[in-house]
Amino acid sequence: MGYKLNSNEINKFFESISDKYDIYAPKCFEHGGRFSDTDCIRYGKVKTIDEIVFDRKSDFSFKEILLPVSQTLFFFSEEFTKESDTRTKGAVIFLRSCDLHALKRLDDMYLNNGPKDYYYSRLRENIKFVLIGCHKSFDNCFCVSMNTNTSDNYDLSIDTDFNGNYYLDCKDKYFESLLMKINHFSQDVSPSFVYENSINVSIPEKLSSKVTNSSMWNEYDSRCINCGRCNFVCPTCTCFTMQDIFYSENGKSGERRRIWASCMVDGFTDVAGGGNYRKKNGERMRFKVLHKVLDYRERNGYNMCVGCGRCDDICPEYISFSNCINKLEKALEEVENND
Repeated sequence: MGYKLNSNEINKFFESISDKYDIYAPKCFEHGGRFSDTDCIRYGKVKTIDEIVFDRKSDFSFKEILLPVSQTLFFFSEEFTKESDTRTKGAVIFLRSCDLHALKRLDDMYLNNGPKDYYYSRLRENIKFVLIGCHKSFDNCFCVSMNTNTSDNYDLSIDTDFNGNYYLDCKDKYFESLLMKINHFSQDVSPSFVYENSINVSIPEKLSSKVTNSSMWNEYDSRCINCGRCNFVCPTCTCFTMQDIFYSENGKSGERRRIWASCMVDGFTDVAGGGNYRKKNGERMRFKVLHKVLDYRERNGYNMCVGCGRCDDICPEYISFSNCINKLEKALEEVENND
């Protein structure tokens, strides 16, 4: 069922769900960007509709709500261990179509890849998703090529005309019961989607592990500085490492944390005895790219990458992931010709 609400009405809706849910959405953090005079768009708690940024792509994804950058799993001492507390409320997350598809990738990795990850699943419970309509394609987006530009797997969708009016398509009974009290007038509403990006990618139909032998990866040995930013903004990267924090010198009390990790940074593939599987940055780039568009697809039937373009946005060396994908066809031909 669709609704047209003004700012006051939608704020009433936010207030009506605030006792059960925290609301997370892209918001502007002034002077929080990479430079002192720039802002940052990332996810945070909001209370009013005016706090939500609709006309810009978020620099970071929704991922950190379900996978905190640093997450305490449990506390320990000589005498006991205590599991860390979790959220007391549910969560309502505003996100775009590409990120809604990314959620499926996270669920596959943490819920369907062997036994469920307990710490992910307990945060994943009692969450509702609000799809933000896309009126235009943003810089570096290539969601159309990745078939993630549309989605109907939402509880609520929202569009704005940027004149104080908001258009909602509701699929959730609880939300609908609250919206009916605020605005009895309903109308047909469907979310906005983009069907054309300025950037297009083409993944070779017969892409195989042969492409690992291409010389194309060598250029990233010098171009990439292994900062890991591309992994941290990516909504589908799921790697982490463990860290024990000790409260005393005897090391018998403290906490265990799960911390984001990156396949692009030094130390990620270190093993006992001083070995390292991928020392060169080009080798790390090769691993990342092929994991997103080859390995994961062979296992799950669709690509891991959702085409949000955040990796291109954030890279300080202007390395384009989409451009790298488009080089794969030529790279595969090169390898096959050399066989």
